[in-house]
Amino acid sequence: MWVLAPQVWEDLLTEYGFRVEAVDLFPHPGENAVVVQQLIRARRLPDRPGRVSSRPRGRRAPVAHAAVGVGAILLGEQGILLGRHRRGTFELPGGSVEAGESFEAAVIRELAEETGLVAHAEDVALLSTLVDHVDGVLRVTVGALVHAWQGEPMTQPGECVGEGAWYPLDQLPDGLFECSAQILTAWRPDLAIDHPPAHVTRFAPVTPSDVRA
Repeated sequence: MWVLAPQVWEDLLTEYGFRVEAVDLFPHPGENAVVVQQLIRARRLPDRPGRVSSRPRGRRAPVAHAAVGVGAILLGEQGILLGRHRRGTFELPGGSVEAGESFEAAVIRELAEETGLVAHAEDVALLSTLVDHVDGVLRVTVGALVHAWQGEPMTQPGECVGEGAWYPLDQLPDGLFECSAQILTAWRPDLAIDHPPAHVTRFAPVTPSDVRA
C-alpha cells in the first residue's frame, strides 16, 4: 500500500458504484518492512433508478455529545403530576429516550416505569423541543402533554423518581428539575418559574386549558 489509504479506496469505489463490505490489512511479516497489502471486498450495486443511496462518512461511530430525554405534563383536576427524585428535585414523569424509540413511546414507557400509569399513543401530544448545554453536553428535551391515562400514580420499585403527587399550578414546589421547569414554561409562559435558558421549538400550539376528561 504505497499511496491510497483504505478510506480513500472506499470513497473511490463508492463513487464508481461499489459498496465496500470489508477492508483487511496484511502487514509484511518482517519487523522492519513498511509494505502493507490490503484486501478490499466490494460489491457492485445494481442500478436502481429513482433510489438514492446513503452511507456513513466512515466506519467509526460518531462521538457522543448529546443527551435526549422526554418530560410529560399530566394536568388533572388537582394540578400537575410531579415526582420527587432521590436527589431531592421535583420532576415531571420522563427520562432518556432509548434507541429506536419514538418520543411518544418514550413518554408512555417512562410514565409506566415511574408511576404505573398507563397511556396510549393517541393520548400523547408533543409540545416542544428544548435545547441547552450542560458541561459541554448538548441536552435535548422534548415536552409532551398527556391528555388521558389510566390508574393512580404509585411509587415503583427501583425507580429514581417516586412519591408522585398533584400540585396546583399556583402552588408548585421549589426545587424543580431544570428540564421539567423548562418544559412547564414552554407550555405555560405565564408560570413564574426560574430556570436556565433553553432554545424552544414548538410542535403544537400552547394549550393551557387541557384537563383530563
